[in-house]
Amino acid sequence: MIEGVCQCGAVRYAIPRLPEEVTSCNCTTCRKRGTLWAYYSPKEVRLEGRTSVFMWGDRDLEFHFCSVCACVSHWAPADRSYGRMGVNIRLLDPALWCLLPRMRWFDGADTWNPIEVIHP
Repeated sequence: MIEGVCQCGAVRYAIPRLPEEVTSCNCTTCRKRGTLWAYYSPKEVRLEGRTSVFMWGDRDLEFHFCSVCACVSHWAPADRSYGRMGVNIRLLDPALWCLLPRMRWFDGADTWNPIEVIHP
């Protein structure tokens, strides 16, 4: 398991493997919080710690952040039957970032379409 941890250590997540792709979204929520998302089934992610929730716009997503240091840890769908969630890869050790194979730029601000794919 690979562990992500907030700045103060109060919130942690564990994922089974590095993602094949990460997404950088330019919507106001993601852009202003500096998130970089990797997607998993909620069954694959172990979460620990107390988070607060922020919802915006159509309120389909719950953005979870540490109640102490305010680092965004993950998002979860408001509809729990949706089989995907996002974890903020920026909470991983930065040494692991260079192992990420692909980044997808996503236009969540206007078109809801990919902008481009960058291959390292």
